[in-house]
Amino acid sequence: MSTSRRRFLQSGLLWNAAALGVAVCPAAEAGGAGKSPVHVAVEPFEFDEITIAKLQDGMTAGRLSAHALVRKYLARIQAIDAAGPTLRSVLEINPDALALAAALDHERKQKGPRSMLHGIPVVIKDNIDTSDRMATTAGSLALVGANPTRDAFLVSKLRAAGAVILGKSNLSEWANIRSTRSTSGWSARGGLTRNPYCLDRNTSGSSSGSAAAVAASLCAVAVGTETDGSIVSPSSIVGIVGIKPTVGLVSRTGIVPISHTQDTAGPMARTVRDASILLAALAGADADDPATAASSGHVPVDYTRYLDTQSLQGARIGVARNYFGFHDGVDAVMRDALDVMRKSGATLVDPADLPNMDKLADPELLVLLYELKADLNRYLAGRATNARVHSLREVIEFNDRNRLREMPYFGQDLFLKADAKGPLASTEYLDALATCRRLARTEGIDAVMDAHKLDAIVAPTDGPAWLTDLVLGDHPLGSSSSAAAVAGYPSITVPAGFVSGLPVGISLFGRAWSEPTLIGFAYAFEQAQNARKPPRFAATADIK
Repeated sequence: MSTSRRRFLQSGLLWNAAALGVAVCPAAEAGGAGKSPVHVAVEPFEFDEITIAKLQDGMTAGRLSAHALVRKYLARIQAIDAAGPTLRSVLEINPDALALAAALDHERKQKGPRSMLHGIPVVIKDNIDTSDRMATTAGSLALVGANPTRDAFLVSKLRAAGAVILGKSNLSEWANIRSTRSTSGWSARGGLTRNPYCLDRNTSGSSSGSAAAVAASLCAVAVGTETDGSIVSPSSIVGIVGIKPTVGLVSRTGIVPISHTQDTAGPMARTVRDASILLAALAGADADDPATAASSGHVPVDYTRYLDTQSLQGARIGVARNYFGFHDGVDAVMRDALDVMRKSGATLVDPADLPNMDKLADPELLVLLYELKADLNRYLAGRATNARVHSLREVIEFNDRNRLREMPYFGQDLFLKADAKGPLASTEYLDALATCRRLARTEGIDAVMDAHKLDAIVAPTDGPAWLTDLVLGDHPLGSSSSAAAVAGYPSITVPAGFVSGLPVGISLFGRAWSEPTLIGFAYAFEQAQNARKPPRFAATADIK
């Protein structure tokens, strides 16, 4: 994925809502290259790294309640997200979270749990509608004060499963589609999300807050969204599991859009098992999202039945070498990861390069610009009548009027380009869309998997986190997200190792609706490699 394309795609109580920049931690100035990193002191937390199963065991045995769990997570958010390391990952707390948890505790006693998510605190990205007392703003001040009138479809499913919506996570504003020079993890409403592994490093985007909150154990699991890289990239960079589903597996109704051909929501968790539990709750057909009709017959009741440590035995995995070679440390982590797959019984077809990926950037950008205008206009037209903005053009004008608050670091060049595009019937758009599908699907993932008789393709998800730079914007080294994102196919990233104390993930991706297969492979790898380590809240990287 090209650096320029990655820059724009990474594709109630308000914590620090007025923060517009980086609040430098006093310890941050002490660390530097060639020195041991200084760490911000963080008290141990009894729910660090805890799984959904362990939380359910505690609630079933009566040692724990959802109310107590929510109360302790809220205290943890206050201690290290709003204060301490000041991660700024949780943008807004649900003022009804404790009451919802108490009601679910009562229901558990009367009827038993609804699902594995009963009473489990979940953070959702601030581009996902809720019809409660929380806002949905995509990080923009333009959407403050006009709350949605109904829940996003996936939020209704989470509530039905008994999950407690703990709060909204910060994000790259407008899911990082505003400017080619953006800084991932920054929004005018929430300020900058900081990386819990290394506070001066970026969290990538745009589901940066969801990723950081999960990594720092500020919630059990979280929901992110992706157009190209926005689930898998931040998940890789903060050492967690992220699943970018097949487009249509999870409804997009009630999600601030970029692209109806690439957008999807998905789970972010510390383990493959927890991500699988959350995916089952999110997946399902929605009459208001036509893309979900194709999911019929592809949504298992329980994804955890595919969690088998022997899943890699006999699997044929293609190694997409054209995504390697951008960093020696990442290549070393990948060598070890591929060796683990071999020892777990997989046959590695190496190389199994994806052709023409260097030709994908321009048509993908064209498609996204056209769809951004059409889809965002449709979404904004349906917001409350008292909203400040009802179209992309009005958002652009709002940003111009509020330049000091909305655009202190980068502008809105992509918004302007999108607003200049014509309708979706335009020949330019239709040709670009056909090219994208041909390159990513027919001549890309499908062709390689057919030629080598593969069950999945593997590549490094990303490089290690880069230094946050509010002047020049993002500068990632490499990524493998685009093929699956543009194709609309699933991908999953799993922690694979570390480079200078910074997490690095490995991605598995394949054909449409292959989530069960990918989850099985990811679980077998996770159990064999056991690479995840909790964050240390270092002020700077551990450079020897």
